Amino acid sequence: MHEQQHIAFFTATILEWKHLLKPDKYKQIIINSLRYLVEQKRVKVYAFVIMPNHLHLLWKMEEPYKREDVQRDFLKYTAQLIKYDLVKNHPLVLEKFRVNAKDRQYQLWERNPLSIYCYSVAVTEQKLAYIHNNPIQEKWQLAALPEDYSYSSAKFYHNNKDNFGFLTHYLD
Repeated sequence: MHEQQHIAFFTATILEWKHLLKPDKYKQIIINSLRYLVEQKRVKVYAFVIMPNHLHLLWKMEEPYKREDVQRDFLKYTAQLIKYDLVKNHPLVLEKFRVNAKDRQYQLWERNPLSIYCYSVAVTEQKLAYIHNNPIQEKWQLAALPEDYSYSSAKFYHNNKDNFGFLTHYLD
């Protein structure tokens, strides 16, 4: 069972790379959902970053939960909460996510998110650096330093302070 043995690098992208996650209230939905998954002992979260149109996580599934089930539930739940807010406050934005699908009227996340196992500390550290450096890339310029970006675990690794209440150090 890889699910409980190895940390997974997970990337989920908003449909057509639209910048739906730009508002902090939507980033907060993701934070709250991750906190819930940790509190329910479904996952351990080692690192994350929430970007305007995608997110990256380093996480590990807890027994007896399966990766595909946790990922599906996480994406479905966050999409539902964001959709409720869009219906109420931003119906014109919601229309940009209308799809011609048999099983849904709207789709917020791209299908088939990326999930790969980190089989070594070196790979985990490479993914950790990638996650934390995402907001400072020239393309984004969301912060001057990784630890300055609020919606990331970089500050946790910089000063060992977990402002989110759900992070675990990858070496623990």
